[in-house]
Amino acid sequence: MTRRAVSLAPLDDRVRLFGEYDRNLSAIEEGLGVRLQTQDDRLVLSGEARAVARAATALTRMRDAAVDGAHITPHDVALALAETPEDGEGRAAPSTLVRAHRGREVRPRTLGQRRFVEAVERRTLTIGIGPAGTGKTYLSVVMAVRALKNHDVARVVLSRPAIEAGERLGFLPGDLREKVDPYMRPLYDALGDLLEEGAVTRAMERGTIEVAPLAYMRGRTLSEAFVILDEAQNATPAQLKMFFTRLGSGSKMVVVGDVTQVDLAGAQSGLVDAAARLAHVEDVAVVELDETDVVRHPLVSRIVRAYSNL
Repeated sequence: MTRRAVSLAPLDDRVRLFGEYDRNLSAIEEGLGVRLQTQDDRLVLSGEARAVARAATALTRMRDAAVDGAHITPHDVALALAETPEDGEGRAAPSTLVRAHRGREVRPRTLGQRRFVEAVERRTLTIGIGPAGTGKTYLSVVMAVRALKNHDVARVVLSRPAIEAGERLGFLPGDLREKVDPYMRPLYDALGDLLEEGAVTRAMERGTIEVAPLAYMRGRTLSEAFVILDEAQNATPAQLKMFFTRLGSGSKMVVVGDVTQVDLAGAQSGLVDAAARLAHVEDVAVVELDETDVVRHPLVSRIVRAYSNL
């Protein structure tokens, strides 16, 4: 039996670490088979030596994140334990990327999401491939908003192919903007979740944020910009080549999509082609997410798994 203590002195709000009704501590006890007890300003761990070492490392990292203002969730606990090997050494805890305008902290919540965020931070071009619900679009917009707030870029450009799943643009009412806006809705939703009311509209009026169909990218050079292409599985190889070559100085580009949901009629998906061509190109990262990275309703993971077997 090994005993070890983790100091709680730096933490002014233990609920941030423990969770409601101590559910985070319970998850660690169940996951590693250790016992946790609070004694004054310490959390005392007891159990098998390696399990205690893993728990202490994970708890220290999560405590540090809580001290910085994070509210630790069960997803964070699972991520911390998964990233801490049996020798007790592990990577740094995921920090808050941004705070949504309602105060919610946004952080990567799975191993795949962590890899995706790290790739976006380190590489000029990142290609993210994964099923619905893995946070590809949302985290891309998060990283763009973060770069804009940090003055790493002067503007954000968000784009999608205007490819319809079973409907035709020409049969939808309204002018071109009204026809295209429904395809951009996921991008607007992500922006609206991160920025205060009215900020998105003002940024778009100033040109700080631009949302446009992929076809509008032709002939442009996008400098000092964070550029995102969503639903890239619905772009052809020629369209993606065109998009990639828009990259200008001081810019970063993220291209995401789900190769199992291609709506191109008989044409090859440019996303599959690009991932194969660029996987070993310097300053390009290709990150694949799977059903273990789904952060929507738990049923979504099971649905993704069921369809992957077809």
